[in-house]
Amino acid sequence: MVPSGDELEKQTLETLAASPFNKLRMCVFPKSYQFNENEPVYYPYDGSVETGWDFTRFNPAFFRHLEERIADLGRLGIEADLILFHAYDRWGFSEMKKSEDDRYLRYIVARLSAYRHIWWSLANEYDLMWAKEPEDWERFAEIIMANDSHHHLISVHNCFGFYDYSRPWITHCSIQRIDVYKTAENTTEWRSQWNKPIVIDECAYEGDIDLGWGNITGQEMVRRFWEGAVRGGYVGHGETYLHPEDILWWSKGGKLYGSSPERIAFLRRIMEEGPSGGLNPLRSEWDAPCAGIADEYYLFYYGFNQPRYRRYSMKPGIRYKVEVIDTWNMTVEEQEGTYEGAFQIEFPGKQYMAVRMTRV
Repeated sequence: MVPSGDELEKQTLETLAASPFNKLRMCVFPKSYQFNENEPVYYPYDGSVETGWDFTRFNPAFFRHLEERIADLGRLGIEADLILFHAYDRWGFSEMKKSEDDRYLRYIVARLSAYRHIWWSLANEYDLMWAKEPEDWERFAEIIMANDSHHHLISVHNCFGFYDYSRPWITHCSIQRIDVYKTAENTTEWRSQWNKPIVIDECAYEGDIDLGWGNITGQEMVRRFWEGAVRGGYVGHGETYLHPEDILWWSKGGKLYGSSPERIAFLRRIMEEGPSGGLNPLRSEWDAPCAGIADEYYLFYYGFNQPRYRRYSMKPGIRYKVEVIDTWNMTVEEQEGTYEGAFQIEFPGKQYMAVRMTRV
């Protein structure tokens, strides 16, 4: 039997409870797109598809249900990155009048800002919303800041071109890759350009649908996670494997079928075992990024390269425990003895390897 409604949402929460993920992007308004052609159970306004909507009257059942799911995420320790507008719409919610947009924003901020785990995302792919102008997004930000006494994180997500993340109200950069191949590799450049946290909310999805943003392998997804983490960013996961009932994780939730989540959990474990202040990029050689704390902790990542050995030149007088990490097979192999100054570490000649050095 195919789950639907509350049953599917319960299955989604069970999946999240067993996953390593601690942030979820979620829309307020229903979405009309490929694999999302069903009608929602609830609508945000009084009215109907046949008769139209009264944009002055919110539907309490819709917002009560939304609030319950947000509370569920909080109990799981998952941040709710709430997408306030998007263009994938056949009901008219993306083309409301300015006064209706503003009323909606004041209402939802008043209702949800008390939840500590809320983030505000002004839009998913703001530059696809033809009915909104640049000044609209700035006005939306002003309304949120004026009504959110808790000062939650706030950003705006792109399709083709980045928003101006230097705007003072933006707390972090919510990024969708704009290059078919390079994604997390740009983290270093983006950090330098905007001097704000880099959250790559769409680096493409593990899956097998026909569209290029939804058919990368689990290995490539994991590589992008490691690449972003070691460069000082935060990468988001998504999954789009074809399903006989169109229940794709990206569109409706349910279950995860891919090979990347358990490897992302392994990366999370490695990060949590590292410095308490998190990973910061360190100066490294041109072909391998490195993060950590100088002279104390180093994490090198070699991605799709497959060296058989690597030579290191560390500061003399400091000894390190060295571990070779297979990020795909999720193994950590401590090397015998300790190492100082110039030394060589043997590798298995496989892709997706990392090296961790911890000061003794």
